[in-house]
Amino acid sequence: MAYFEHEGCTLHYEEYGHGAPVLLVHGLGSSTLDWEMQVPALAAHYRVILMDMRGHGRSDKPRQRYSIAGYSADVLALIEHLKLDRVHLVGISMGGMIGFQLAVDQPQTLSSLCVVNSMPEVKVRKPGDYLQWASRWILGRLLGLRNIGRILGRVLFPKPGQADLRRKITERWATNDKRAYLASFDAIVGWGVQERLARITCPTLIVSADHDYTPVAMKESYVKLIPDARLVVIADSRHATPLDQPQVFNQTLLEFLNAVETTPQDH
Repeated sequence: MAYFEHEGCTLHYEEYGHGAPVLLVHGLGSSTLDWEMQVPALAAHYRVILMDMRGHGRSDKPRQRYSIAGYSADVLALIEHLKLDRVHLVGISMGGMIGFQLAVDQPQTLSSLCVVNSMPEVKVRKPGDYLQWASRWILGRLLGLRNIGRILGRVLFPKPGQADLRRKITERWATNDKRAYLASFDAIVGWGVQERLARITCPTLIVSADHDYTPVAMKESYVKLIPDARLVVIADSRHATPLDQPQVFNQTLLEFLNAVETTPQDH
């Protein structure tokens, strides 16, 4: 367990293993804990770095507006703090948005990018979009975080054999700071870098669950905008793919990372 300072905020990170650095970035309302199924598999081959984004986990929760660009700046600050040349970045959901932001703003910092169940913009355009985000916004303010976690658990892990995962997400969500959680939610809505995806220069893997919140077709449309990208769809999975299909996800990610590491890159 380690900490560093950036722009007056103390941020928590962890490191495991040795080798080329792989930085794991969690999603909204989550923390380093949600990569528990990945750390052992990755750390056998790589230097695995996890961080809690501001407002989450063991990092500070400053009373301020949060933004995806600000989160990306925190990730860049950690890379510089650790004196790393470039990293393999893996981000899920909001973490994927942070990865997209860093990849278009600072492409030279990434050896590769893996984005899991995410998208390069969250623009509210159609009536259905307004309804979807307004309902989440209202629920976030009306319900306690434990209740939100309980609802999410049933949505993400509906199978009878997933009771332990449902319990974990309920308990973990309950530990969130509500104000920071809502500020992070607000950071997502309206954000986007889709028009700049051509700036991403590193090999890119887009991972989509077959039952993610957003359809596979949406990922198929934006993967074409990234110069060196491919899409992998993981079957029988929902939004939390690293937790509900850890073996398949780990194998997919390791094959991608190993291929990048053994292929000469033009920088």
